[in-house]
Formats: sequence, C-alpha cells, structure tokens
Amino acid sequence: MDANCVPRDSVDALLASWDERRPELDFAPVGVISRLARVRGHVDRELNELFEAHGLSAANFGVLVTLARIGDERGVSQRQLMDELGLTSGTISVRMDRLVELGLIERKPDPESKRTTLITLTARGRELFERIVPAHLANERRLLAALGDDELQTLAGLLRKLLVSFEGSRPAAHPRLGLTLAPAHAAIALRDAVGLPSLPALLVRGVEADSPAFAAGLRTGDVLHDLRSIADLYAAIDAASGDLSLRVLRGVDELTVTVALDDVTVSAASTGRGARDEHIV
Repeated sequence: MDANCVPRDSVDALLASWDERRPELDFAPVGVISRLARVRGHVDRELNELFEAHGLSAANFGVLVTLARIGDERGVSQRQLMDELGLTSGTISVRMDRLVELGLIERKPDPESKRTTLITLTARGRELFERIVPAHLANERRLLAALGDDELQTLAGLLRKLLVSFEGSRPAAHPRLGLTLAPAHAAIALRDAVGLPSLPALLVRGVEADSPAFAAGLRTGDVLHDLRSIADLYAAIDAASGDLSLRVLRGVDELTVTVALDDVTVSAASTGRGARDEHIV
C-alpha cells in the first residue's frame, strides 16, 4: 500500500517533527507509548461521561463492580478490596465513605473478627450495578468500533504479552522450570547498570536447586537469547517435544542448554519486588 494512503495521526506529526529536528535519535518507542497514552485519555473521557451520568466517578465504579464480582452475602473485607484494587488503606477508606454516603454500600462488623469490617452492596447498589454494567459494556464496545473482531483479538494478545512482562501470569503452577527471570525491559536496565551490552531478552536472576533448570546447567546471569517475553517462553515450551532447547548468552559466550520438561507446567508469577519486575517460572 502507498504510504500516502495511510491516515496520519497526531503522533505521526510528533514523530515527523522529531525526525526533522533530531534524525540521529530513535523515536520508534514513542509511536507506541504516546499512542497508548493518548488513546487512554480519549477512552477515559468517554467512560467518565457514562459514570457521571449514573452519579459515579471511575474510582467508585471500580469499587462497585469489584464488590459485585467477588462479594457474597457475608461481605468482603476492606483488606481484600485493597488487594483487588491495588489501593492503600487511606484511599480505600475515602472511597468507602463516599459510597456509604451514596447509599450504595454498607459496613458491618465481621462476627468472626472484631478487628475486621465487612463491606456489602446495598439493594440500591445492586440495582445500580445491574443498570450501569450493560451500559458500560456497550460503551466500551462502541469505543472499539474502529477495530474488527480479528483486530481486537490481535490487539488484546499484544497487550496481554506486554502486561505479563510486568505482572507475570496467573496462577502460578507446579512443578516449575525453577527459574526467576527478569523480563526484557528490566534485563536491559540491569545489564546497562553493569556496563554490558543491551539485549532485549529474559535474564536469569535465580535458579532453584534440584529443578529442571538447575539440572540443565542454567546459571544466574544467563540471558535466554531469542526470548523477549514470558509469552515467547510459553510458545517455545509449547513447540518443544519433550525437551526445551535454549540459546543462552553467558558473559560473552553463547551456548545451547537443554531443559527436560517431562511434566512441567509453566506459568509466571510476579515476585512482587517492585522495580526489579522479577517472575518465578
């Protein structure tokens, strides 16, 4: 297709401006990161209009639907809500106060623990949930109307691959390969910090004793060449027949390591170490 037939967006104009001003710099990542941010800005505005029409903020909507998803007649503890929403105690308390004022939730003591407060949807809260969620889903579908079904699946798959590199996959399964891995974005930073060439690949941060990875001879500091993401590792395991052959960079030496898979079921869970973004596989 002629490049002139491809519509240009605001980021194209941004990139063209930078290419003219600083042609020696690679601004290709801006094409992705800026578009993610700008699309998110447009989507948030549209979603907020619907929430406001129902008397909610996006934050309060998140609490409402989470309670509907995980709650039961007994209720949900504030700690569980904090974990589900990734919020601090102070932030979740403020949101609870607002939703109580709106008559959408109620607090009640936990009969099994005097220190725990349980939160449940009120009848009004459940009724609002039943009204707003179908409208919300229709609104999201409308906002994605520019993409066909195949394009939606492709986009969802690419975003999943990127998100797994930050969060790991869920749930963790056993037995494992026995590796703690840094994803490509963290591996690049770690190698840069010690003066090694950047390489977009998984970095071995730890090897469990008596694991398949240990038996294969993998070591801390090895770089799993050609594997940019946990999703790539999944694909390699799926394609393997009995044994997994890995191209490994160890210092300046390149070698091949063979891992016996046997009954290994692979998944990647985040270690929760924050900026190091390590995953147990």
